[in-house]
Amino acid sequence: MNRKKYVIGLDYGTLSGRAVVVEADTGEILSQAVKEYPHGVMDRDLPCGTSLDVEWALEHPKDYLDVLEETIPAAVRQAEISPEDIIGLAIDFTSSTVLPIDQDGTPLCMLPEFETRPHAYVKLWKHHAAQPEADEINALLTERGEIDLPRYGGKISSELMLPKALQILKEDPEIYERADQILEAGDWLTFILTGSRRRSASMAGYKGMWLEGEGYPGHDFLKALDPRLETYVEDKLSTDICPMGGRIGMLNDAWAQKLGLLPKTAVGASIIDSHVGLPGCGIAEPGQMMLILGTSSVQLALSETPYSGEGVCGAVKGGIMPGYYALESGLAGVGDIFGWFVDHCVPASYKEAAKAEGFGIHEYLTRLAGKLAPGESGLLALDWWNGNKTPFVSVDLSGMIVGCTLATRPEEIYRTLIEATGFGTRLIMEAFEHAVPVNEIRACGGIAEKNSMLMQIFADITNREIKVSASKQTAALGAAMYAAVAAGSEKGGYDSIFDAAKAMSRMRDETYRPIPENVAVYDSLYREYCRLKDYFGKENPVMKNLKLLRQKAKNGSC
Repeated sequence: MNRKKYVIGLDYGTLSGRAVVVEADTGEILSQAVKEYPHGVMDRDLPCGTSLDVEWALEHPKDYLDVLEETIPAAVRQAEISPEDIIGLAIDFTSSTVLPIDQDGTPLCMLPEFETRPHAYVKLWKHHAAQPEADEINALLTERGEIDLPRYGGKISSELMLPKALQILKEDPEIYERADQILEAGDWLTFILTGSRRRSASMAGYKGMWLEGEGYPGHDFLKALDPRLETYVEDKLSTDICPMGGRIGMLNDAWAQKLGLLPKTAVGASIIDSHVGLPGCGIAEPGQMMLILGTSSVQLALSETPYSGEGVCGAVKGGIMPGYYALESGLAGVGDIFGWFVDHCVPASYKEAAKAEGFGIHEYLTRLAGKLAPGESGLLALDWWNGNKTPFVSVDLSGMIVGCTLATRPEEIYRTLIEATGFGTRLIMEAFEHAVPVNEIRACGGIAEKNSMLMQIFADITNREIKVSASKQTAALGAAMYAAVAAGSEKGGYDSIFDAAKAMSRMRDETYRPIPENVAVYDSLYREYCRLKDYFGKENPVMKNLKLLRQKAKNGSC
């Protein structure tokens, strides 16, 4: 009788990382282990005390190693399986999360001479201090008439790799010169696990401006941006790109010993954390849109044709599922917005009432907000608390609420913020439909699992049925699927991610269907949302001016 085979999925988020052990033939998660990052997000100062400027968001790579060394052995012990039966592992990671390393793979911030230098650390995906560099890139692309090419999609975000690398070069050229590689954190981890310098097509395509058959941006563009960047690709990147579902390499002896696994265990190409939700939710063809709901959100849809523009990335073929383009966008804040409101705007009386009734404050507000009819509050909000990704690709835009009176209650604002994120989701869905119809939505993430009121509001706003993943660890499960493909069917895995998704994914039986009378009200509110969006995003610079005044005040120049 054949022994069961298992795979490990590693899911690296913004604040923690987790490992799951998954049965390869069924997708059942046998165990999981979670490790919070000891350093967390560093947005005020470094561990040594060096202060950081506004819009910085750094992390310490030692935290990522701690996740490897602690969670994998713990999850394997809990699963009570033999390492001999583990056939592969794969990693998903927040992106674009970038760091410089030396020739041996050591992050520069872990060298004593650079521990006080901010640019030696990991730049997290939400590090927005490279916005001036992004603006510079956009200006050059516009001047060259290339801004609308699929590679660039209409506007470059400060979250991408090139603006962050250019910021290092301009502000700390010694760090840039000392770096043997500048790479995504997910690619760094597969490098240290295997010794292979191959990079993931997911990371390179969606965050590094790489296109199959064309490679990275050319020497002429990079030289025009900064003469020192002319050989950036050869000097700091890798042109050996591993397709998704491919095998980066085999686990080396040193890390096999640390993790308690066998040497030569297959290691799959790393993938952007949100992207693994596609196979994790069983999406394997056009017509279905994936929606990940957490602190922020991500939306993805498979398409047979490319589409890029106004914050939607979709020029990379095979960047998630072979043979398809995958359209990608999302909201920069969802759960973070609700958390901000609860932390800073909810009166003590509400928190005391929630405690007395045995509810958490989010659950309490949700129960109260659920009693309101659509449109009843008279409020409308723009969901730009962490900037706007679609359609303006701007961190200079900020959130707002319209319609407040002296009678406005916290639960009304709470519901309005939820509705705003629903309107932002619909805006992206409609952008996707320039390339592919969206007939149904499949959702995953903590909010999708826990907040049925929000899910019904999203179904009403989008006028689409929404199904929810049965797994509470959809991202980690998706990573495990890529591990099974990296191992291959001869080892007990799969020969394609489509086969893995079909066998290993599950959806809940219950779904959220649009309620016609609610759909009609939300259609009207959505039109007003679009008016606000156009006015403050296109026509009125008030939000940008407020940010400028804030920066001047913090710098003491007002």
